[in-house]
Amino acid sequence: MRRIKCGVIGLGFFGEKHVEVLSSLPHVEVAAVCTRREQRLQEMSQKYGVPTVYTDYNDLLADNEIEAVSIVTHARDHLLPTLAAIKAGKHIFLEKPMALATAECDRIIEALKTTEKSFMVGHICRFDPAYAVARRSIGEGRIGKILSIYARRNIPAAVSAGVLADISPITGDGVHDIDIMLWYTGSRVKAVSAATVDVRGLANPDIGWAMYRFENGAIGVTENNWCLPKGTPFELDARMEIIGEKGAIYINSPGQALSINTEEGWTYPETVYWPRTQVGRAGALKEELSYFLDCILRGEKPAIITPEESRAAVAAVEAAEKAARSGEVVNVRES
Repeated sequence: MRRIKCGVIGLGFFGEKHVEVLSSLPHVEVAAVCTRREQRLQEMSQKYGVPTVYTDYNDLLADNEIEAVSIVTHARDHLLPTLAAIKAGKHIFLEKPMALATAECDRIIEALKTTEKSFMVGHICRFDPAYAVARRSIGEGRIGKILSIYARRNIPAAVSAGVLADISPITGDGVHDIDIMLWYTGSRVKAVSAATVDVRGLANPDIGWAMYRFENGAIGVTENNWCLPKGTPFELDARMEIIGEKGAIYINSPGQALSINTEEGWTYPETVYWPRTQVGRAGALKEELSYFLDCILRGEKPAIITPEESRAAVAAVEAAEKAARSGEVVNVRES
Protein backbone atom coordinates (compact mmCIF):
# COMPACT_ATOMS: atom_id res chain seq x y z
CA MET A 1 0.00 0.00 0.00
CA ARG A 2 1.33 3.41 -0.96
CA ARG A 3 1.63 5.76 2.02
CA ILE A 4 0.97 9.46 1.58
CA LYS A 5 3.47 11.69 3.35
CA CYS A 6 1.56 14.46 5.10
CA GLY A 7 2.45 17.62 6.96
CA VAL A 8 0.33 19.41 9.54
CA ILE A 9 0.50 23.20 9.80
CA GLY A 10 -0.85 24.51 13.10
CA LEU A 11 -0.59 22.56 16.36
CA GLY A 12 -3.25 23.94 18.63
CA PHE A 13 -5.99 21.79 20.18
CA PHE A 14 -7.39 20.71 16.83
CA GLY A 15 -4.03 20.54 15.08
CA GLU A 16 -3.03 17.83 17.53
CA LYS A 17 -6.25 15.96 16.78
CA HIS A 18 -5.24 15.98 13.10
CA VAL A 19 -1.76 14.67 13.90
CA GLU A 20 -3.19 11.91 16.09
CA VAL A 21 -5.80 10.79 13.58
CA LEU A 22 -3.48 10.97 10.56
CA SER A 23 -0.85 8.98 12.46
CA SER A 24 -3.39 6.19 12.96
CA LEU A 25 -4.23 5.77 9.25
CA PRO A 26 -2.41 2.89 7.54
CA HIS A 27 -1.96 4.76 4.24
CA VAL A 28 -0.51 7.90 5.83
CA GLU A 29 2.84 8.96 7.24
CA VAL A 30 2.92 12.21 9.20
CA ALA A 31 6.31 13.35 7.93
CA ALA A 32 6.41 16.87 9.35
CA VAL A 33 4.61 19.32 11.61
CA CYS A 34 4.83 23.08 11.82
CA THR A 35 4.15 25.75 14.43
CA ARG A 36 6.05 28.82 15.59
CA ARG A 37 6.36 27.42 19.12
CA GLU A 38 9.55 25.39 19.51
CA GLN A 39 8.43 23.64 22.69
CA ARG A 40 5.16 22.55 21.10
CA LEU A 41 7.05 21.20 18.10
CA GLN A 42 9.25 19.03 20.25
CA GLU A 43 6.26 17.83 22.28
CA MET A 44 4.32 16.75 19.18
CA SER A 45 7.37 15.23 17.53
CA GLN A 46 8.12 13.04 20.52
CA LYS A 47 4.51 12.13 21.29
CA TYR A 48 3.61 11.04 17.74
CA GLY A 49 7.01 10.11 16.32
CA VAL A 50 7.08 12.86 13.70
CA PRO A 51 10.58 12.97 12.21
CA THR A 52 10.74 16.57 10.96
CA VAL A 53 9.61 19.84 12.52
CA TYR A 54 9.40 23.37 11.14
CA THR A 55 8.70 26.81 12.55
CA ASP A 56 8.02 28.26 9.08
CA TYR A 57 5.34 26.67 6.90
CA ASN A 58 7.22 27.75 3.77
CA ASP A 59 10.05 25.41 4.75
CA LEU A 60 7.59 22.54 5.21
CA LEU A 61 6.02 23.27 1.83
CA ALA A 62 9.47 23.25 0.20
CA ASP A 63 9.88 19.60 1.24
CA ASN A 64 9.25 17.73 -2.01
CA GLU A 65 8.53 14.45 -0.24
CA ILE A 66 5.40 15.87 1.42
CA GLU A 67 2.40 15.29 -0.84
CA ALA A 68 -0.41 16.64 1.31
CA VAL A 69 -0.86 19.18 4.07
CA SER A 70 -3.49 19.71 6.70
CA ILE A 71 -3.83 23.41 7.54
CA VAL A 72 -5.18 23.82 11.07
CA THR A 73 -4.12 27.38 11.89
CA HIS A 74 -6.45 30.06 13.26
CA ALA A 75 -9.07 30.92 10.65
CA ARG A 76 -7.66 34.43 10.31
CA ASP A 77 -4.41 32.81 9.16
CA HIS A 78 -5.81 30.42 6.56
CA LEU A 79 -5.22 32.45 3.42
CA LEU A 80 -1.45 32.74 3.08
CA PRO A 81 -0.45 29.15 3.93
CA THR A 82 -3.23 27.87 1.66
CA LEU A 83 -2.08 29.99 -1.27
CA ALA A 84 1.52 28.91 -0.61
CA ALA A 85 0.49 25.24 -0.46
CA ILE A 86 -1.37 25.55 -3.77
CA LYS A 87 1.70 27.13 -5.37
CA ALA A 88 3.90 24.36 -3.92
CA GLY A 89 1.72 21.71 -5.57
CA LYS A 90 0.37 20.06 -2.43
CA HIS A 91 -2.94 18.34 -1.82
CA ILE A 92 -4.67 20.49 0.81
CA PHE A 93 -7.07 19.78 3.65
CA LEU A 94 -8.10 23.13 5.16
CA GLU A 95 -10.02 23.29 8.40
CA LYS A 96 -13.29 25.21 8.44
CA PRO A 97 -14.15 27.98 7.97
CA MET A 98 -12.44 28.38 4.62
CA ALA A 99 -11.57 31.95 5.68
CA LEU A 100 -13.16 34.77 7.64
CA ALA A 101 -14.17 36.75 4.54
CA THR A 102 -15.52 35.84 1.12
CA ALA A 103 -12.82 37.97 -0.50
CA GLU A 104 -10.21 35.55 0.89
CA CYS A 105 -12.29 32.56 -0.20
CA ASP A 106 -12.35 34.00 -3.70
CA ARG A 107 -8.56 34.28 -3.74
CA ILE A 108 -8.26 30.63 -2.74
CA ILE A 109 -10.80 29.50 -5.35
CA GLU A 110 -9.03 31.50 -8.04
CA ALA A 111 -5.68 29.98 -7.06
CA LEU A 112 -7.17 26.48 -7.21
CA LYS A 113 -7.64 26.94 -10.96
CA THR A 114 -3.87 26.57 -11.30
CA THR A 115 -3.69 23.08 -9.76
CA GLU A 116 -5.13 19.61 -10.27
CA LYS A 117 -4.40 18.59 -6.70
CA SER A 118 -7.14 17.65 -4.24
CA PHE A 119 -8.52 20.40 -2.01
CA MET A 120 -11.16 20.16 0.69
CA VAL A 121 -12.42 22.28 3.57
CA GLY A 122 -13.13 20.31 6.74
CA HIS A 123 -16.86 20.65 7.38
CA ILE A 124 -16.94 17.75 9.80
CA CYS A 125 -20.72 17.62 10.25
CA ARG A 126 -21.12 16.26 6.74
CA PHE A 127 -19.29 13.18 8.02
CA ASP A 128 -21.42 12.81 11.16
CA PRO A 129 -23.62 9.76 10.43
CA ALA A 130 -26.76 11.40 11.84
CA TYR A 131 -26.48 14.42 9.55
CA ALA A 132 -25.56 12.22 6.58
CA VAL A 133 -28.54 9.91 7.09
CA ALA A 134 -30.82 12.93 7.49
CA ARG A 135 -29.65 14.31 4.16
CA ARG A 136 -30.30 11.00 2.46
CA SER A 137 -33.82 10.98 3.86
CA ILE A 138 -34.36 14.53 2.63
CA GLY A 139 -33.03 13.58 -0.80
CA GLU A 140 -35.47 10.66 -0.91
CA GLY A 141 -38.32 13.12 -0.37
CA ARG A 142 -39.40 11.60 2.92
CA ILE A 143 -40.25 14.93 4.60
CA GLY A 144 -41.10 16.89 1.46
CA LYS A 145 -40.01 20.46 0.84
CA ILE A 146 -38.09 21.94 3.78
CA LEU A 147 -39.93 24.82 5.46
CA SER A 148 -37.71 25.60 8.44
CA ILE A 149 -34.55 24.45 10.19
CA TYR A 150 -33.49 25.23 13.73
CA ALA A 151 -30.00 24.37 14.98
CA ARG A 152 -28.10 24.94 18.17
CA ARG A 153 -24.43 24.34 18.88
CA ASN A 154 -23.63 25.48 22.41
CA ILE A 155 -20.54 25.01 24.60
CA PRO A 156 -19.55 25.86 28.19
CA ALA A 157 -17.98 29.20 29.04
CA ALA A 158 -14.87 27.44 30.35
CA VAL A 159 -14.27 25.83 26.94
CA SER A 160 -14.84 29.00 24.93
CA ALA A 161 -12.82 31.52 26.93
CA GLY A 162 -9.65 31.14 24.90
CA VAL A 163 -11.41 30.66 21.57
CA LEU A 164 -13.35 33.93 21.75
CA ALA A 165 -10.08 35.82 21.39
CA ASP A 166 -9.92 34.59 17.79
CA ILE A 167 -13.42 33.94 16.49
CA SER A 168 -17.09 34.58 17.29
CA PRO A 169 -19.74 31.92 17.99
CA ILE A 170 -21.64 32.79 14.79
CA THR A 171 -18.60 32.10 12.64
CA GLY A 172 -16.84 29.56 14.83
CA ASP A 173 -19.76 27.18 15.29
CA GLY A 174 -22.64 28.69 13.33
CA VAL A 175 -20.74 27.97 10.12
CA HIS A 176 -21.25 24.25 10.78
CA ASP A 177 -25.02 24.53 10.85
CA ILE A 178 -25.49 27.02 8.04
CA ASP A 179 -23.38 24.71 5.87
CA ILE A 180 -25.70 21.82 6.75
CA MET A 181 -28.74 24.00 6.04
CA LEU A 182 -27.36 24.92 2.62
CA TRP A 183 -26.64 21.22 2.00
CA TYR A 184 -30.14 20.14 3.01
CA THR A 185 -32.15 22.83 1.26
CA GLY A 186 -30.09 22.94 -1.93
CA SER A 187 -30.86 26.66 -1.87
CA ARG A 188 -28.84 29.81 -1.29
CA VAL A 189 -29.19 32.31 1.54
CA LYS A 190 -31.04 35.43 0.44
CA ALA A 191 -30.94 37.56 3.61
CA VAL A 192 -30.00 37.32 7.27
CA SER A 193 -30.71 39.07 10.55
CA ALA A 194 -28.73 38.41 13.73
CA ALA A 195 -28.08 39.49 17.30
CA THR A 196 -25.34 38.90 19.86
CA VAL A 197 -24.91 39.12 23.63
CA ASP A 198 -21.61 40.16 25.21
CA VAL A 199 -21.36 38.52 28.64
CA ARG A 200 -17.69 38.60 29.63
CA GLY A 201 -16.28 41.55 27.69
CA LEU A 202 -13.97 39.36 25.59
CA ALA A 203 -12.81 40.04 22.04
CA ASN A 204 -16.03 38.56 20.61
CA PRO A 205 -19.58 38.28 22.02
CA ASP A 206 -20.40 35.10 23.95
CA ILE A 207 -23.75 34.43 22.28
CA GLY A 208 -24.90 34.79 18.69
CA TRP A 209 -28.23 34.01 17.04
CA ALA A 210 -28.90 34.33 13.31
CA MET A 211 -32.00 33.88 11.16
CA TYR A 212 -31.48 33.07 7.51
CA ARG A 213 -34.01 33.46 4.72
CA PHE A 214 -33.32 31.07 1.83
CA GLU A 215 -34.14 31.77 -1.79
CA ASN A 216 -36.60 28.85 -1.83
CA GLY A 217 -38.60 30.45 1.01
CA ALA A 218 -37.32 28.33 3.91
CA ILE A 219 -36.13 29.87 7.18
CA GLY A 220 -33.13 28.72 9.19
CA VAL A 221 -32.18 29.73 12.73
CA THR A 222 -28.81 29.08 14.35
CA GLU A 223 -28.21 29.42 18.09
CA ASN A 224 -24.61 29.60 19.30
CA ASN A 225 -24.23 30.11 23.04
CA TRP A 226 -20.60 29.89 24.13
CA CYS A 227 -21.44 30.78 27.72
CA LEU A 228 -23.07 27.69 29.21
CA PRO A 229 -22.68 27.80 33.01
CA LYS A 230 -20.09 26.17 35.22
CA GLY A 231 -21.00 22.58 35.95
CA THR A 232 -22.48 21.91 32.51
CA PRO A 233 -21.92 18.13 32.18
CA PHE A 234 -21.06 18.14 28.46
CA GLU A 235 -18.70 20.02 26.15
CA LEU A 236 -21.15 20.27 23.26
CA ASP A 237 -24.92 20.61 22.98
CA ALA A 238 -25.67 20.34 19.28
CA ARG A 239 -29.14 19.66 17.91
CA MET A 240 -31.08 20.24 14.71
CA GLU A 241 -34.77 20.23 13.83
CA ILE A 242 -35.79 20.08 10.15
CA ILE A 243 -39.48 20.68 9.40
CA GLY A 244 -40.82 19.76 5.98
CA GLU A 245 -44.23 19.79 4.32
CA LYS A 246 -44.69 16.04 4.90
CA GLY A 247 -42.57 15.28 7.95
CA ALA A 248 -39.77 16.29 10.28
CA ILE A 249 -36.29 15.15 11.28
CA TYR A 250 -34.72 15.64 14.71
CA ILE A 251 -30.98 15.27 15.28
CA ASN A 252 -29.91 15.03 18.93
CA SER A 253 -26.70 16.05 20.61
CA PRO A 254 -23.66 13.79 20.09
CA GLY A 255 -23.34 13.74 23.88
CA GLN A 256 -26.61 11.82 24.36
CA ALA A 257 -25.32 8.32 23.58
CA LEU A 258 -23.25 7.86 26.75
CA SER A 259 -23.83 8.96 30.35
CA ILE A 260 -21.32 8.49 33.16
CA ASN A 261 -22.23 9.07 36.82
CA THR A 262 -19.37 9.40 39.33
CA GLU A 263 -18.78 11.07 42.70
CA GLU A 264 -18.16 14.29 40.78
CA GLY A 265 -21.57 14.08 39.08
CA TRP A 266 -22.88 13.28 35.62
CA THR A 267 -20.85 13.68 32.45
CA TYR A 268 -21.87 13.12 28.83
CA PRO A 269 -18.76 12.39 26.75
CA GLU A 270 -18.83 13.24 23.05
CA THR A 271 -18.88 10.00 21.04
CA VAL A 272 -19.27 11.19 17.45
CA TYR A 273 -16.55 13.55 16.28
CA TRP A 274 -13.25 12.35 17.75
CA PRO A 275 -13.81 9.87 20.60
CA ARG A 276 -10.83 7.86 21.79
CA THR A 277 -11.35 4.09 21.63
CA GLN A 278 -9.13 1.06 22.14
CA VAL A 279 -7.67 1.60 18.65
CA GLY A 280 -7.11 5.36 18.99
CA ARG A 281 -9.21 8.25 17.72
CA ALA A 282 -12.38 7.30 15.87
CA GLY A 283 -15.40 9.19 14.62
CA ALA A 284 -16.27 11.80 12.03
CA LEU A 285 -12.84 13.48 11.95
CA LYS A 286 -11.22 10.16 11.05
CA GLU A 287 -13.87 9.52 8.40
CA GLU A 288 -13.36 12.98 6.96
CA LEU A 289 -9.57 12.77 6.74
CA SER A 290 -9.73 9.19 5.42
CA TYR A 291 -12.11 10.29 2.68
CA PHE A 292 -9.84 13.16 1.65
CA LEU A 293 -6.76 10.92 1.53
CA ASP A 294 -8.63 8.21 -0.38
CA CYS A 295 -9.50 10.86 -2.97
CA ILE A 296 -5.77 11.54 -3.36
CA LEU A 297 -5.03 7.83 -3.83
CA ARG A 298 -7.82 7.52 -6.41
CA GLY A 299 -6.80 10.70 -8.22
CA GLU A 300 -10.21 12.27 -7.63
CA LYS A 301 -11.37 15.68 -6.44
CA PRO A 302 -13.35 15.54 -3.17
CA ALA A 303 -17.06 15.78 -3.95
CA ILE A 304 -18.78 15.62 -0.54
CA ILE A 305 -18.06 19.33 -0.19
CA THR A 306 -16.71 21.69 -2.85
CA PRO A 307 -14.76 24.95 -2.42
CA GLU A 308 -17.78 26.86 -3.70
CA GLU A 309 -20.00 25.31 -1.03
CA SER A 310 -17.45 26.23 1.63
CA ARG A 311 -17.46 29.80 0.33
CA ALA A 312 -21.27 29.93 0.53
CA ALA A 313 -21.14 29.09 4.24
CA VAL A 314 -18.58 31.85 4.82
CA ALA A 315 -20.73 34.33 2.87
CA ALA A 316 -23.69 33.49 5.09
CA VAL A 317 -21.90 33.91 8.43
CA GLU A 318 -20.09 37.00 7.15
CA ALA A 319 -23.50 38.56 6.45
CA ALA A 320 -24.76 37.41 9.86
CA GLU A 321 -21.82 39.10 11.60
CA LYS A 322 -22.60 42.30 9.72
CA ALA A 323 -26.28 42.04 10.61
CA ALA A 324 -25.46 41.57 14.30
CA ARG A 325 -23.25 44.66 14.31
CA SER A 326 -25.72 46.86 12.43
CA GLY A 327 -29.02 45.55 13.78
CA GLU A 328 -30.32 45.49 10.21
CA VAL A 329 -31.28 42.77 7.74
CA VAL A 330 -28.34 42.08 5.42
CA ASN A 331 -28.71 40.75 1.89
CA VAL A 332 -26.28 38.02 0.98
CA ARG A 333 -24.38 38.56 -2.22
CA GLU A 334 -23.24 35.46 -4.10
CA SER A 335 -21.06 35.50 -7.18
